[in-house]
Amino acid sequence: MPRLLDDAAGRHPRRPALHYYGRTIDYRSLREAADRFAAGLHRLGVQPGDRVALILPNCPQQVIAFFGVLRRGAIAVPLNPLFTEEELRHQLADCGARVAVVLDRGYPTVRAARDGLPLEHVIVTSLVEQLPWTRRLALRLPLVQARRWRALLTAVVPDEPGVVRFAELQRAPHQRLRQHRQHRLDPSRQLAAICYTGGTEGRPKGAMLTHRNLIANAAQQHAWDTGVRDGAEVTLGVLPLFHSFGLTSAMIAPVMKAGAVVLLPRFDRDQLVKAIRRHRPTMFPGVPTLYDQVLDSPRLRPSDLRDLRVFISGATDLGERTLARIEALGGHRLIQCYGLTEAAPAVTANPIGPSARNLTVGVPLPGTDVLIVDQEQPTRVLPPGEPGELVVRGPQVFAGYWNAPLATAQVLSKGWLRTGDIAVMDEDGFVSVLERHSDMIKMNGFSVYPTEVEEVLRRHPAVHECAVTGEPDERCGERVIAHVVEHPAYPFSADELRRHCERYLAHYKVPAEFRPRPDLPRNLLGKVLRRRLREDPAAPATAAPAPRARSGL
Repeated sequence: MPRLLDDAAGRHPRRPALHYYGRTIDYRSLREAADRFAAGLHRLGVQPGDRVALILPNCPQQVIAFFGVLRRGAIAVPLNPLFTEEELRHQLADCGARVAVVLDRGYPTVRAARDGLPLEHVIVTSLVEQLPWTRRLALRLPLVQARRWRALLTAVVPDEPGVVRFAELQRAPHQRLRQHRQHRLDPSRQLAAICYTGGTEGRPKGAMLTHRNLIANAAQQHAWDTGVRDGAEVTLGVLPLFHSFGLTSAMIAPVMKAGAVVLLPRFDRDQLVKAIRRHRPTMFPGVPTLYDQVLDSPRLRPSDLRDLRVFISGATDLGERTLARIEALGGHRLIQCYGLTEAAPAVTANPIGPSARNLTVGVPLPGTDVLIVDQEQPTRVLPPGEPGELVVRGPQVFAGYWNAPLATAQVLSKGWLRTGDIAVMDEDGFVSVLERHSDMIKMNGFSVYPTEVEEVLRRHPAVHECAVTGEPDERCGERVIAHVVEHPAYPFSADELRRHCERYLAHYKVPAEFRPRPDLPRNLLGKVLRRRLREDPAAPATAAPAPRARSGL
């Protein structure tokens, strides 16, 4: 992976690598910053194979730290900066991170979560650090507006044992860690990242992605898009880089072709439209709800999108309305994809052009084998048109789950990955995903695992039983709905349950609605039938809803 950055800096040293609120970092500077960070990790005692947690939004420090960690031979663990203390503690403990990189505003959460963990150093940074000097100067002025922005962008972090400033690592004497001085590695075995995903057990698991997995998937995406130009592409980086979709499509793939990435720490429609108008992006990885919100903006002009070659859509269902709106912009420029974190993440995609069938998730990427098999007899391949479990084989398939050999054995067999998704393939090889076997909910592209939310709900004395499902929503893809059977001795209160969930869950995981129920539909084995709740919340146990077509990374 570090060679990608070296090669890009060698071919195009002065090409923009990152655009961030008026500041541009070229490839030579990005490589030097990553090298300085790697040298700083060396001084902190980080060894090859150690885990370094990156708890950051989309900002230059995320990219610098990611490549710096890999330069050192360590393993990057991207984590969601919106996580609560409990969520962070679980994943920090699971991966055994020795170092974490975090924004100053997120430091109190990390500080509370690190008790009893092997976390030795916390590298603290700020969104303000990478702003142009003119904007940093404006934030120092004693104006009401400046004070408001300072409060939003910065926070005071005390000088405590183990706290290291990101800026101090960058000011250290330059020490280039070239490949021959690096820990020698086998890219097909050496881990580059641990990206947390989930499954039927509810608790997120760490998907181990090797250097080969990430490079292969980026190369597959470029092989698919034959119009990509070396050193000339501009990618909108609004998808979170701690998510596998954003990591590959909005960071690794652009670096492979020495392209520029426009970094946006959070979604703000007006800021996004302003970035589109200023930087004229050519590639827009995103989700359908994100596209709809941009297209709904009164500030958007049709001419703002004339340079956009490709929309890379994933993470949630693509509706006909969204598809028609994008195609109306001129030509067939949408790639509807499917993938999962365990495949780094892309597996299938639609062709660019009139042969696309974007209400499906397309056909397998180069070097990727996809089969539809019988769930009960995975060795039996099903014919076209018959639904079954989608299995994948290819260079992007992960190495397994971190510290979970049993879970790994359940999904990996002789190089084949059992996705757990129910899909159907037509005669031409186009795949449609019908249902997620794990009942995972997609909220604005983020994964919400029902059992994780249910575990928190059950701690409240008012909850006797509960089940969490997703409900289609035009703005965010799906809403989280909690179906609650109240305890007979404790009255049901939606506001109280909401406050309870907000204490333990990131905001996008908190149910949008709490629906009281006398009981929950179950099968003969006593398992809650979430699909019955999704299709008809008041349906009797004998109802038999039809499957709903689904797709997305």
